[in-house]
Amino acid sequence: MAKLGGSGDPSIRQIRLFLLLAEELHFGRAAARAFMAQPTFSRHIKSLERDLGVELVDRTSRQVVLSAAGEALLERMRAVVDAVQELRRQADAEAAAGRIVIGSFEAIISMHPIPVILDELRRRLPRLDVQVLRTGFDATEAVSRGDVDAAFVFLPVPNGIRALPLDRGPRCAAMPADDPLAAKGPLTLADLADRAHIGWSERVPKVYQDFWAVDPRPGGAAARYSPHAMGDFESGLQVIAMGGGLLFPPAAGRELYPRPGVSYVEVSDLEPWTSALVWLPANHDKPFVAALRKAARAVLTRADRTGP
Repeated sequence: MAKLGGSGDPSIRQIRLFLLLAEELHFGRAAARAFMAQPTFSRHIKSLERDLGVELVDRTSRQVVLSAAGEALLERMRAVVDAVQELRRQADAEAAAGRIVIGSFEAIISMHPIPVILDELRRRLPRLDVQVLRTGFDATEAVSRGDVDAAFVFLPVPNGIRALPLDRGPRCAAMPADDPLAAKGPLTLADLADRAHIGWSERVPKVYQDFWAVDPRPGGAAARYSPHAMGDFESGLQVIAMGGGLLFPPAAGRELYPRPGVSYVEVSDLEPWTSALVWLPANHDKPFVAALRKAARAVLTRADRTGP
């Protein structure tokens, strides 16, 4: 056994490369498996030998043969690699044992594909504590304040918040059931020009108010508002039931929010809604926010592959 005089501690990468060589017993094939040029691969093996202070490969033969030292250390090296892999598995498990708080604008969390995204997140990080905080129309304010790590909302959102669009769908008019137009759908925005949209709380971002009230209306006219200060959809429905105005929510409101005194009527020229996952740029690289984004992208990719 030739003694070289050890010069340092071997790296796990060097050990992995030696194990490849021990499997192939051919520098070219081992280098190819490592996606590495053969001279570079050979230098790594020689560096490992210097670090350990012994020759691992018998270079006196035309064939690659492990030296006595190489044979003697082979199982120990495999054990080292296995130990590192187990360390990584345990570290990943510990890293996943945390908590994420996700905002949900009203009942959006029950709309496709969000339940599938949350299932994918739990599948990837089974020890992660996923908490959901319901919000009203000020959902993006909860993101900005840091009340939630990320949120599922409807677009648009104010500047400074990142968004990953998820799905689109039709909107409708939520209006008093005794309004004469409630039984005449489908309607147009022109048909509803003299109906007041319920007023907004000052906490609701202006960009959100304008989109959801369709302000201005086609042709440039400003929307009319009731004197109310609505902060969430539920309070808006109460005002509608009392004849105080209308809203233009997703058509899914028929199933998610059936209420006495409220009718959901098709409006043919409303711009569709878009749901999205949103987060602050400062949270972009936080592990659990990144995991949530990856889960969402995985679900969207599968949907693109399988089609509607």
